[in-house]
Amino acid sequence: MSKLVHLSDLHFGKDRPDLLDPLVSCVNELCPDLVAISGDFTQRARDRQFEEAHNFISMIEAPVLGVPGNHDVLLDRPFRRFFLPWRGYKKWINPDLTPQFENDTMIVVGVNSVDRFSWQTGRLSPGRIKHACTEMSNAPHGKARILVVHHPLEHPAETKKKPIPGARKALEKLLTCGANLILSGHLHTWHAGNFTVKSNGTKAVQLHAGTSLSSRVRGEPNDFNVIDISDDHITIERYGFNEDSRLFEAAEARQFNRASEIISD
Repeated sequence: MSKLVHLSDLHFGKDRPDLLDPLVSCVNELCPDLVAISGDFTQRARDRQFEEAHNFISMIEAPVLGVPGNHDVLLDRPFRRFFLPWRGYKKWINPDLTPQFENDTMIVVGVNSVDRFSWQTGRLSPGRIKHACTEMSNAPHGKARILVVHHPLEHPAETKKKPIPGARKALEKLLTCGANLILSGHLHTWHAGNFTVKSNGTKAVQLHAGTSLSSRVRGEPNDFNVIDISDDHITIERYGFNEDSRLFEAAEARQFNRASEIISD
């Protein structure tokens, strides 16, 4: 059994400071094996915002695996955006843009979906997909194969943002390589369910976190996900911030089977 906490869209610089201590306390009390953060550590990729994100990470007791979000690349400084896009992220968060974590139950692979030319929609290059597939394919049989990426590979019907170009083709390849669960953010809304896309009859679970700290919510409370992984099931629990108790509390849960590498409700 492994426990994974999934945060996203912290947006330091446009965050709610009053949520910081409740979030850190709740995450540490859960004692996860890993905390995955699916991008947008900052609001405008400023050094002071990255430093705040760095300080936040240092308060988390579990290992942390993160990937960049589009807000972690400078939008309003074209030279640095095009020629030094990862300078702040690599300095303050992690020099590795494709991090990985593995234990007896799961392998977690970070995939960078940010593109300096397509700032909003992002892009998954063939090289990035190939790297993720190689790592998942090399994992021992029976381990849950989990990807962390900022941009969702499939959008809910009500979403107005444009999806990442070539998402369906990329998803088909990742499913062929054995992806069971794909964690993302970007939309600031929560979602858990099977992808509509299948590959060789195999489905995977898509899990979007809303925003864990930002004031830029979309009619939902600030939240994060807690994922328990066993040999048979993936159980997802959403934790939302309660404005009355001033605490992050369990709000709803979903469970998916892992029989024969096929995930279903």
